Amino acid sequence: MTVTTVARSWTIVKILLDEWSESAYRRGMPSSAAARLRSRADKFEDRRRELADAALLTLADLGYARTSLRTIADNTAFSHGLLHYYFADKNELITYCVRQYKADCVQRYDGLVSAAATVEELAEACGRGLAATLAEAPLMHRLWYDLRTQSMFEESFRADVEDIDGGLQEMIWRLVVAYAELGGRRPTCTPSAVYALFDGLFQQALLRHLAGSATALDELRVGCQELLPKLVD
Repeated sequence: MTVTTVARSWTIVKILLDEWSESAYRRGMPSSAAARLRSRADKFEDRRRELADAALLTLADLGYARTSLRTIADNTAFSHGLLHYYFADKNELITYCVRQYKADCVQRYDGLVSAAATVEELAEACGRGLAATLAEAPLMHRLWYDLRTQSMFEESFRADVEDIDGGLQEMIWRLVVAYAELGGRRPTCTPSAVYALFDGLFQQALLRHLAGSATALDELRVGCQELLPKLVD
Protein backbone atom coordinates (compact mmCIF):
# COMPACT_ATOMS: atom_id res chain seq x y z
CA MET A 1 0.00 0.00 0.00
CA THR A 2 1.44 3.40 -0.96
CA VAL A 3 1.75 6.37 1.37
CA THR A 4 -0.83 8.28 -0.64
CA THR A 5 -3.25 5.38 -0.29
CA VAL A 6 -2.64 5.26 3.46
CA ALA A 7 -3.31 8.98 3.84
CA ARG A 8 -6.48 8.81 1.78
CA SER A 9 -7.60 5.72 3.67
CA TRP A 10 -7.29 7.53 6.99
CA THR A 11 -9.31 10.44 5.58
CA ILE A 12 -12.07 8.06 4.51
CA VAL A 13 -11.92 6.35 7.90
CA LYS A 14 -12.41 9.70 9.66
CA ILE A 15 -15.46 10.53 7.54
CA LEU A 16 -17.02 7.12 8.09
CA LEU A 17 -16.29 7.25 11.80
CA ASP A 18 -17.96 10.63 12.15
CA GLU A 19 -21.06 9.22 10.48
CA TRP A 20 -20.89 6.04 12.57
CA SER A 21 -20.46 7.95 15.83
CA GLU A 22 -23.43 10.20 15.08
CA SER A 23 -25.59 7.21 14.19
CA ALA A 24 -24.43 5.30 17.27
CA TYR A 25 -25.19 8.28 19.49
CA ARG A 26 -28.73 8.53 18.14
CA ARG A 27 -29.28 4.82 18.83
CA GLY A 28 -27.71 4.99 22.28
CA MET A 29 -24.85 2.69 21.24
CA PRO A 30 -21.29 2.98 22.61
CA SER A 31 -18.80 4.64 20.27
CA SER A 32 -15.51 3.97 22.09
CA ALA A 33 -14.14 1.92 19.18
CA ALA A 34 -14.91 4.72 16.75
CA ALA A 35 -13.22 7.21 19.08
CA ARG A 36 -10.06 5.09 19.26
CA LEU A 37 -9.85 4.75 15.48
CA ARG A 38 -10.54 8.45 15.00
CA SER A 39 -7.73 9.23 17.43
CA ARG A 40 -5.30 7.21 15.30
CA ALA A 41 -6.44 9.00 12.15
CA ASP A 42 -6.09 12.38 13.85
CA LYS A 43 -2.58 11.53 15.05
CA PHE A 44 -1.56 10.52 11.53
CA GLU A 45 -2.83 13.82 10.13
CA ASP A 46 -1.23 15.82 12.96
CA ARG A 47 2.11 14.19 12.21
CA ARG A 48 1.81 15.06 8.51
CA ARG A 49 1.11 18.67 9.44
CA GLU A 50 4.10 18.75 11.78
CA LEU A 51 6.41 17.43 9.07
CA ALA A 52 4.97 19.86 6.52
CA ASP A 53 5.54 22.81 8.85
CA ALA A 54 9.17 21.77 9.28
CA ALA A 55 9.65 21.42 5.52
CA LEU A 56 8.12 24.76 4.55
CA LEU A 57 11.28 26.87 4.84
CA THR A 58 13.35 24.50 2.72
CA LEU A 59 10.62 24.16 0.10
CA ALA A 60 10.03 27.89 -0.09
CA ASP A 61 13.74 28.66 -0.30
CA LEU A 62 14.75 26.07 -2.90
CA GLY A 63 11.57 25.68 -4.95
CA TYR A 64 10.28 22.62 -6.78
CA ALA A 65 13.18 21.79 -9.08
CA ARG A 66 15.92 21.87 -6.43
CA THR A 67 14.02 20.05 -3.68
CA SER A 68 13.72 16.35 -2.86
CA LEU A 69 12.62 14.49 0.25
CA ARG A 70 16.29 13.86 1.01
CA THR A 71 17.08 17.57 0.68
CA ILE A 72 14.29 18.37 3.11
CA ALA A 73 15.55 15.70 5.51
CA ASP A 74 19.03 17.22 5.38
CA ASN A 75 17.59 20.60 6.39
CA THR A 76 15.21 19.45 9.13
CA ALA A 77 15.34 17.25 12.20
CA PHE A 78 13.42 14.47 10.44
CA SER A 79 14.89 11.50 8.60
CA HIS A 80 14.34 10.73 4.94
CA GLY A 81 12.61 7.49 5.92
CA LEU A 82 10.16 9.26 8.21
CA LEU A 83 9.27 11.82 5.54
CA HIS A 84 8.79 9.07 2.99
CA TYR A 85 6.49 7.18 5.36
CA TYR A 86 4.07 10.10 5.59
CA PHE A 87 4.48 11.46 2.05
CA ALA A 88 4.89 9.37 -1.07
CA ASP A 89 7.19 11.89 -2.77
CA LYS A 90 8.08 15.57 -2.88
CA ASN A 91 5.06 16.32 -5.07
CA GLU A 92 2.68 15.20 -2.37
CA LEU A 93 4.59 17.08 0.32
CA ILE A 94 4.79 20.32 -1.67
CA THR A 95 1.09 20.18 -2.52
CA TYR A 96 0.20 19.52 1.11
CA CYS A 97 2.34 22.44 2.31
CA VAL A 98 0.98 24.95 -0.20
CA ARG A 99 -2.62 23.85 0.34
CA GLN A 100 -2.20 24.25 4.10
CA TYR A 101 -0.60 27.69 3.82
CA LYS A 102 -3.12 29.05 1.31
CA ALA A 103 -6.05 27.82 3.42
CA ASP A 104 -4.64 29.73 6.39
CA CYS A 105 -4.23 32.84 4.20
CA VAL A 106 -7.85 32.67 3.04
CA GLN A 107 -9.11 32.35 6.61
CA ARG A 108 -7.07 35.31 7.84
CA TYR A 109 -7.97 37.46 4.83
CA ASP A 110 -11.70 36.76 5.17
CA GLY A 111 -11.52 37.84 8.79
CA LEU A 112 -9.71 41.04 7.88
CA VAL A 113 -12.20 42.27 5.29
CA SER A 114 -15.35 41.11 7.12
CA ALA A 115 -15.02 43.91 9.66
CA ALA A 116 -15.30 46.69 7.04
CA ALA A 117 -18.48 48.77 7.25
CA THR A 118 -18.03 51.03 4.19
CA VAL A 119 -16.67 50.64 0.66
CA GLU A 120 -13.70 52.80 1.62
CA GLU A 121 -12.88 50.62 4.62
CA LEU A 122 -13.25 47.46 2.56
CA ALA A 123 -11.00 48.73 -0.23
CA GLU A 124 -8.38 49.75 2.32
CA ALA A 125 -8.61 46.37 4.08
CA CYS A 126 -8.29 44.59 0.74
CA GLY A 127 -5.12 46.39 -0.30
CA ARG A 128 -3.59 46.30 3.16
CA GLY A 129 -4.36 42.61 3.59
CA LEU A 130 -2.85 41.48 0.30
CA ALA A 131 0.25 43.62 0.80
CA ALA A 132 0.72 42.26 4.33
CA THR A 133 0.32 38.68 3.12
CA LEU A 134 2.96 39.20 0.45
CA ALA A 135 5.36 40.91 2.86
CA GLU A 136 4.92 38.18 5.46
CA ALA A 137 5.94 35.22 3.30
CA PRO A 138 7.08 36.10 -0.23
CA LEU A 139 8.92 32.79 -0.64
CA MET A 140 5.79 30.81 0.15
CA HIS A 141 3.87 32.71 -2.51
CA ARG A 142 6.73 32.11 -4.92
CA LEU A 143 6.41 28.39 -4.17
CA TRP A 144 2.70 28.57 -4.98
CA TYR A 145 3.37 30.10 -8.40
CA ASP A 146 6.11 27.54 -8.93
CA LEU A 147 3.64 24.75 -8.16
CA ARG A 148 1.01 26.25 -10.45
CA THR A 149 3.50 26.45 -13.30
CA GLN A 150 4.65 22.88 -12.69
CA SER A 151 1.04 21.70 -12.93
CA MET A 152 1.21 22.39 -16.67
CA PHE A 153 3.87 19.66 -16.86
CA GLU A 154 3.08 17.42 -13.86
CA GLU A 155 -0.39 15.89 -14.04
CA SER A 156 -0.21 14.89 -10.37
CA PHE A 157 -0.41 18.57 -9.39
CA ARG A 158 -3.39 19.58 -11.49
CA ALA A 159 -6.32 18.60 -9.29
CA ASP A 160 -4.78 20.19 -6.20
CA VAL A 161 -3.78 23.37 -8.04
CA GLU A 162 -7.27 23.67 -9.47
CA ASP A 163 -8.74 23.24 -6.00
CA ILE A 164 -6.40 25.82 -4.41
CA ASP A 165 -7.04 28.26 -7.26
CA GLY A 166 -10.76 27.73 -6.79
CA GLY A 167 -10.54 28.61 -3.10
CA LEU A 168 -8.58 31.78 -3.85
CA GLN A 169 -11.04 32.77 -6.56
CA GLU A 170 -13.95 32.32 -4.15
CA MET A 171 -12.14 34.48 -1.59
CA ILE A 172 -11.68 37.33 -4.08
CA TRP A 173 -15.24 36.98 -5.35
CA ARG A 174 -16.61 37.27 -1.79
CA LEU A 175 -14.64 40.48 -1.48
CA VAL A 176 -16.04 41.97 -4.69
CA VAL A 177 -19.61 40.95 -3.87
CA ALA A 178 -19.29 42.51 -0.40
CA TYR A 179 -17.87 45.70 -1.93
CA ALA A 180 -20.76 45.89 -4.40
CA GLU A 181 -23.38 45.29 -1.71
CA LEU A 182 -21.92 47.94 0.59
CA GLY A 183 -22.21 50.47 -2.23
CA GLY A 184 -25.62 49.33 -3.42
CA ARG A 185 -24.20 48.16 -6.75
CA ARG A 186 -23.41 44.89 -8.52
CA PRO A 187 -20.28 43.22 -9.95
CA THR A 188 -19.71 43.71 -13.67
CA CYS A 189 -17.20 40.88 -14.17
CA THR A 190 -17.25 37.12 -13.78
CA PRO A 191 -15.53 35.50 -10.77
CA SER A 192 -12.75 34.12 -12.99
CA ALA A 193 -12.07 37.52 -14.59
CA VAL A 194 -11.97 39.23 -11.20
CA TYR A 195 -9.58 36.62 -9.85
CA ALA A 196 -7.32 36.97 -12.89
CA LEU A 197 -7.06 40.73 -12.31
CA PHE A 198 -6.20 40.47 -8.62
CA ASP A 199 -3.88 37.53 -9.19
CA GLY A 200 -2.05 39.50 -11.86
CA LEU A 201 -1.57 42.44 -9.50
CA PHE A 202 -0.34 40.14 -6.76
CA GLN A 203 2.08 38.17 -8.93
CA GLN A 204 3.59 41.29 -10.47
CA ALA A 205 4.04 42.82 -7.02
CA LEU A 206 5.69 39.60 -5.84
CA LEU A 207 8.14 39.65 -8.75
CA ARG A 208 9.09 43.26 -8.04
CA HIS A 209 9.32 42.66 -4.30
CA LEU A 210 11.64 39.67 -4.77
CA ALA A 211 13.76 41.79 -7.11
CA GLY A 212 14.25 44.34 -4.33
CA SER A 213 11.68 46.99 -5.23
CA ALA A 214 10.99 49.30 -2.30
CA THR A 215 7.62 50.35 -3.72
CA ALA A 216 6.12 46.98 -4.71
CA LEU A 217 4.00 46.57 -1.58
CA ASP A 218 2.59 50.10 -1.70
CA GLU A 219 1.84 49.72 -5.39
CA LEU A 220 -0.04 46.50 -4.68
CA ARG A 221 -2.04 48.14 -1.89
CA VAL A 222 -2.97 51.15 -4.03
CA GLY A 223 -3.60 48.99 -7.10
CA CYS A 224 -6.15 46.87 -5.23
CA GLN A 225 -7.92 49.94 -3.89
CA GLU A 226 -8.13 51.47 -7.36
CA LEU A 227 -9.26 48.23 -9.00
CA LEU A 228 -12.31 47.53 -6.85
CA PRO A 229 -14.46 50.51 -8.01
CA LYS A 230 -13.88 49.46 -11.62
CA LEU A 231 -15.43 46.04 -11.00
CA VAL A 232 -18.89 47.23 -9.95
CA ASP A 233 -21.66 49.25 -11.56
